[in-house]
Amino acid sequence: MNKNLKKIATVITTVVMMSALLTGCGSSNSSSAVSGAASGKTKLTLWHIQTATAKDAIHASVERFMKANPQYEVEIVDQVNDSYKQKLAMAMSSNQTPDVFMQWGGSGLIDYVDSKKIADITEFMNKDNYKDKFIDAGINQCSYNSKIYAVPVENVSVAGFFYNKDVFNKYGIQEPKTISELEVACDKLKANGVAPFALANATKWTGSMYYMYLTARFGGLDAFANAAAGKASFESPAFEFAGNKIQDWVKKGYFIDGFNGMDDDSGQARQALYKGDAAMDLMGSWFSGTVSGENPDFMSKLGFFPFPALDGSKEDQSLCAGTVGDNLYSISETCKDKEGAFKLIQSLLDDQALQDRKKLGKIIPLKDFKPDDELTQKILDTVNKAKGVQLWYDQYLPAEVAEVHKSTCQEIFGLTKTPQDSDKELQAAMDAYKAKNK
Repeated sequence: MNKNLKKIATVITTVVMMSALLTGCGSSNSSSAVSGAASGKTKLTLWHIQTATAKDAIHASVERFMKANPQYEVEIVDQVNDSYKQKLAMAMSSNQTPDVFMQWGGSGLIDYVDSKKIADITEFMNKDNYKDKFIDAGINQCSYNSKIYAVPVENVSVAGFFYNKDVFNKYGIQEPKTISELEVACDKLKANGVAPFALANATKWTGSMYYMYLTARFGGLDAFANAAAGKASFESPAFEFAGNKIQDWVKKGYFIDGFNGMDDDSGQARQALYKGDAAMDLMGSWFSGTVSGENPDFMSKLGFFPFPALDGSKEDQSLCAGTVGDNLYSISETCKDKEGAFKLIQSLLDDQALQDRKKLGKIIPLKDFKPDDELTQKILDTVNKAKGVQLWYDQYLPAEVAEVHKSTCQEIFGLTKTPQDSDKELQAAMDAYKAKNK
């Protein structure tokens, strides 16, 4: 087994986590085979992390699949985002990988392939030119060594600022195009008792989006790519700039009080936006779908603008942070019916599923996708204008290095560690990882 997956698996050491994991893995391949034999049907398991109405769309797709293919019985295991990677790693380490599961690509996909944990689905994707339906960048994210290992199902997910239009209108604020304009808007909001940024950073990846964008605005895509590849260091001006800017904003009070202890999954940041206690939330484009399912009345008040450009920077300011086809669905190498599992994945993109996702404001990674609403079109325009997309750091980096990144980034926000010390620690983690995996 790949060293990286072993490292992730050892993170789960408590009885509570093990108990939760065993509950989630109770439908593993071995138990599925017994259940399937008893029912006379082939049993497949599917893991996903969608919530609210998006979860309903997954369940509805699977119900249609089983109705059209009565020889299959599918068990869906709803997972929680923040513990998902660890649960999946433990399932893989115990050879109980679900038949169909979602992942995010990047170093995770490479680890799964190198560990022989996921199936090569190139043949299925090439059949009837199925892969040609998808945006090329989405297929690229699912590929490794010229083979395809996943299907880009859920969404084109890029981060940008979602904002409360009523708050902007009340204080005469226009969508900022530059970081200096953003700071002027923040100062005005702060002076009127409104927190500029609604951030719930207990889960760490939310704050990472600020760090990624500021790094990219200063150093382009190469700053991170070269550091991650060992061609450069995380102890460089681009990362230091990002950390310093974040700490400057924290000291100015731009973030909502208590942000580092707030939980995003429970909607604490969104609630601040709904109430007008905060004006903006830097979040992935799935945010509009979450709001639509959680607070549909707020949709008319929800605006969006791309992360502003850095004044005077010579780097490409159109760059986005995110994924083209967020939630990539793969098939376990141990799956007994890979063709059936692939058909199950295809059912997640049937005509009804596409309509369901469209209503949720999702941007499907298909070449012929056309949004129905202005907000989604604006997000898609941001993607189409971007000359490059920075994959989320915590998905691109090896898992153990990603954890160091998220922790040190949170400490930057908490003012408990300097950007220089954080960058040094991150570089040390990358050096240690490379030394172990030579």
